[in-house]
This record gives sequence, structure tokens and C-alpha cells, in this order.
Amino acid sequence: VDKPKAKLRADNTAFPVGGSVTLTCSVNPSSSSGWKYYWYIEDSGGLVSPRDAVFLSNGQIRVSQGGRYWCKGGRGQPVYYTEDSESVRIDTIVSNRPVVTLYPNWSEIYRGETITVRCEIHGGDTEWDYEWETNSTIKPPNQTEYRIRSASSSNSGNYRCKGRMKSSQHKTTEWSDSVTLTVSSELKIFHPDYVHSAASLTVSPDRVQHFTSDSVSLTCEGNFTEWRVRKFSEDGRLYSDCRRMTGSTCNIYTSKSDTAVYWCESGSGEFSSAVNITVQNDGNGPILVSPVHPVTEGASVSLSCSLRTQKILSNVFFYHNDKLIQNDHRGELNISAVSKSDEGFYKCQYSGRESAQSWMSVKADSSSSPVWLIVGLVCGVSLIIILLLLLYRCTTTNSETFSFTYYKLFIIQRHKCIMRSM
Repeated sequence: VDKPKAKLRADNTAFPVGGSVTLTCSVNPSSSSGWKYYWYIEDSGGLVSPRDAVFLSNGQIRVSQGGRYWCKGGRGQPVYYTEDSESVRIDTIVSNRPVVTLYPNWSEIYRGETITVRCEIHGGDTEWDYEWETNSTIKPPNQTEYRIRSASSSNSGNYRCKGRMKSSQHKTTEWSDSVTLTVSSELKIFHPDYVHSAASLTVSPDRVQHFTSDSVSLTCEGNFTEWRVRKFSEDGRLYSDCRRMTGSTCNIYTSKSDTAVYWCESGSGEFSSAVNITVQNDGNGPILVSPVHPVTEGASVSLSCSLRTQKILSNVFFYHNDKLIQNDHRGELNISAVSKSDEGFYKCQYSGRESAQSWMSVKADSSSSPVWLIVGLVCGVSLIIILLLLLYRCTTTNSETFSFTYYKLFIIQRHKCIMRSM
């Protein structure tokens, strides 16, 4: 017959400093009798003594010291011992309070972004080991912070943490309050024509195309104290960490991977219009100098062509939607009063070398625009527009301008259509 095994129960597994926990040991079947119970604590490596606990009865003690406890029973002469019980860890709760923080703490996190979930314990210089609890698919490692380099829906969930003293593993904090992380797979889309935001983005130098290793500054403007510059790259990835962010300005030393759509987002969730940045990989070829933001109808605009070392002053050919529109000795294309028909792709050619194409958008003069437009009409045709834009994107793979830019009158988010007056 196998030996019986002792069973250990605790009325709690943690208690505050100055508190206690009651432990009860028993042997099955409960009808058996005559057992004397022996108590053990891992830290002291032996029997629990009267100075370590209060012996309430033969099978029950009260302890006020954290540690890992177990018990066994014995009876008869010579003593017949049961198997040891499973051990129970008892922790002392210290007063230090952990807090879970998200960095950056933005109102919305999108698939592909980088975010850090951090456990902070305030008070004293104690060194801690960390434990996490979450209902997300992926559990964080037991470290002070969990850096998610490419967020996905698997990271969505509630997170809480606690600390355990390195110097005394049975002293622990309480669990922190839970913090919810929600990763959205749906991206807000803003066309540059959307200018009615309290946030704006300026680009210096003010042009779409740049050479590799150019210094480009993206500055967020508006009455906000916290900013991030977001980037939607050619390969469809969304980024929110500017490597060189100073205040409200993101500084880029351009490489081919910086070809993308950029926009600003404030800490309270305000978005600027989006702009295209295209980086010319051919160091010997020209770039088109064209405005980043939409040009207002009736305004004048000048397009020019530039090499890495100098602006080209003459003998430049200009194309609009692949149609040659100027081939004389001038170095600039000047449009004195822009109209909607001037919108489209432009490129320049010099000494047989062509620049990349860039899209120049034309917006209506706000003084003559309607105050509101019919939401239902736009929502009704939006699906058709999207399909046409996607088709257009597929047929212009040589262009370094995203279909992202072509969305004009509406923002699509979570299958809703929101009308913006122009």
C-alpha cells in the first residue's frame, strides 16, 4: 500500500507587513487518526520552530514570515511518516506600489507600431524581479519592461504587474491596477486636402523629392505639448518612432527607406494632413522641386529641376501626366493661376535623365467653398472611388507616390464615411 500524502492548505498566500497566514495540514483519509504534524520552511532548511510560528493545534499553525512551507504527518513508534505535502509559497506584501505605464501613451496604437509596456515600482532603492499577468495572447517576460517592436492584435489586452524583492524572494508588492492596450488594425487615412485640423505639418526644405543623405525636418505645429510623426512606408508598414525627434521636430537624414507618407499626431489624437516624401536613389539624376502641400486654385506655383549640387537654370523639359508641356530653354515651369486641371503627376528631364514623378494636388479656394457637402452622396460613391484608386495604384507601379495621397474628400475609418468641407 502506498504511503498516504499530507495535504497543506493556506487561508491566504500573501499578507501585509505585520499580518499573518494560517496553515492547516491533514492526512487522507480523514477518518485516520493519531497523526502528529511536522512543519517545514524552505528558507531555514528545517522544522518550523515556536519562534517562527504560533502553533494553534496539532494540525494548524499561524505564520507571520514569508517563505515556502510544507508539512507531513507521523505516528507510531518507531514513527511512520507520510509523504511530504506539496509546498505553498507565502509572501509578505510590502507597501511599495507598482504602476503599469504605456510608452508612448497614445490614444490609439496601430498594427506595426512600436510600444513599450513598463512596470514601475516607486519608493526606495530596492532591486526587484517582476511578474506580469495579462489576458493577451502573448505574455510579457518577467522584466521591468516589455518592448513590442511590431504591435498586432495578439498584444491587445489588460496588463498588470507586481515586484518581488531580489534580496528576499518572499517579499512582494500587491498587483498593480490593470492597464488596457488596444491595437487597431485599421488605419486613419488623411489626404493633404484635409486642412481643417488644429494640427499641421511643415517640411523643410519644402519639396516632395529629396536626395539620399539630405537633411529634412518635419515639424508639427499646433497648440499641443506632445507630438509624434507617423510614417506609412512603401512596404505598407506603419511607424511612429522618429529616430531624431527634438520637441515637435523630426529630423531625417534621408535614405531610400524614408520614401513614405508622413503626418503628425498630437497626444490628444489630432491629426495633420499627410504629405509625401520621395527619396531619389540615383545620386546623378535630377529631382523635381514641387510643393509638398496642395496648391490653392488661383495661386501661382513654380516647379523646377535640381541636381544634388545645384539648381538647373535652363534646358529643362517638364511633363504633366507623362505629356511634355514645356521644352524650351527655361529652367522653371511657372503656372500663374493654378486650376483643377493642373492637378496630376509632374516630372522633369535634364540631359536625358528624368526625375521621379510627384503628384501636385490642387484644392479649392476656401472662400468659395461650400460650408458643407452631402454626406450620403460621398458615402454612396466611396466604394467605387476606392476601387478606382486601387486600380490606379496597380497601373502606376513606377510612380513613387502612394495611392494613399489620392483620397480627397473623405476619411475612412472603421467603415464610416466622414465628410470634410474643402
